[in-house]
Amino acid sequence: MSQVVMGVDPGSRLTGFGILRGEKDRLISLAHGQIVTTPRSPLEQRLCQIYDGIIGLIQEHQPHSLALEEIFLAANVKSAFILGQVRGVVLLAAAQTGVPIYLYPPLLVKKAVVGYGQADKVQVKLMVENLLGLKVRSHHAADALAVGICHYFHRQVGRIT
Repeated sequence: MSQVVMGVDPGSRLTGFGILRGEKDRLISLAHGQIVTTPRSPLEQRLCQIYDGIIGLIQEHQPHSLALEEIFLAANVKSAFILGQVRGVVLLAAAQTGVPIYLYPPLLVKKAVVGYGQADKVQVKLMVENLLGLKVRSHHAADALAVGICHYFHRQVGRIT
């Protein structure tokens, strides 16, 4: 039975997404890209754009699960609060549509995709492209695909029920 996984990399300007279909040991990218918000718009309008984008993707692809990285520590408090609000909008969209949500530590995502928990964005993007056999233009989309890949791999080995 195939599983559709949606990975999301939240950001207030660019929110990356990746939709994967897994069939046993094979992963296929159904869609990936970015939800681009209007940079000078007030935060509440950008949050609406992100919400609408996530809802549209969920309606179009009907994912069985949504995967996000767990919150990490940020040096800039204001940025951390904004990221938290964006994550809240993504979580709300998934919850309202009944899509189960799974959270993964960034180190685990990198280790699942690259084999090394301290991998940088370039390494993650290259490995995502290699695993899926495609070119990914954005690091945000690559990060979203990476968390989706991590979730699928962990589902396959039975660590998540």
